[in-house]
Amino acid sequence: MASRVRYEEKQIFAALERRGVAYTHADPRRFTTRLDEITGLEYSAALLREIAHTRALYAALLLQALGVPAVNSAEVIETCGDKLRTSLALRRAGLPTPRTAVALTPEAGLAAAGEIGYPVVIKPLTGSWGRLLAVARDRATAEAIFEHRAALPTPQQRIAFVQELIHGPGRDIRVIVCGDTVVAASYRYGDGVRANVALGGRSEPCPLTPELRGLAQAAAAAVGGGVLGVDLIEGPDGPLVLEVNHTVEFRGLQQAHGGSVDVAGAIAAHAAEVATGVGAR
Repeated sequence: MASRVRYEEKQIFAALERRGVAYTHADPRRFTTRLDEITGLEYSAALLREIAHTRALYAALLLQALGVPAVNSAEVIETCGDKLRTSLALRRAGLPTPRTAVALTPEAGLAAAGEIGYPVVIKPLTGSWGRLLAVARDRATAEAIFEHRAALPTPQQRIAFVQELIHGPGRDIRVIVCGDTVVAASYRYGDGVRANVALGGRSEPCPLTPELRGLAQAAAAAVGGGVLGVDLIEGPDGPLVLEVNHTVEFRGLQQAHGGSVDVAGAIAAHAAEVATGVGAR
């Protein structure tokens, strides 16, 4: 289920076809169901590739109500689509993350930034591709950022989510997990703060060490499991979990590894396992 068919979706379609798996591409913008007449659909599973978080979440809720297992589940989408929920899940699992403070108003955000200590990264609770992410290296910059946040239209956008700025080698690590399988990892290089390939960052193969493999598996399990992109950053004392993505993009990783890795194939295999009741979502 996807409203936009990008590189990733085309690769997944091809992988399903190679495996002889019958599928239908559904656009969630055209999906309707009656709540007073909920009956099962003819599908064994649904692979959610919708880029709009809210639409993906409610599509998964409706599909699950119709008895269709969703990959990823509504619960996983809800957790991964909110940085605070993700951080709480990672904390409950005892996983290493950057030092983080949360304030419920922009005014209290300055105190949160002061508790962490400058420089800090100020992030929105929701969103992808680094939108509305900002670095404050001093109090004056933080004041300007929070003044802008105070003018944003929704209460959620005004919540201050503040993390320490990790001084690493200028890259992060994307690890793709499908069910119980850690597929591959890549280094992502960007502008020193954002390393998204969608924003022009570049990818290189990253060796999957036992430490990275174990941390990625644990992070994926902490948010509920499924088809996930775990983003890590190299801190002075070892890797830290930054976030977990529920609609993972893998073009950069796939192109970095070439034919030695088949991300779409792993996703298709996991979806097929869920459809047949073999694999957990």
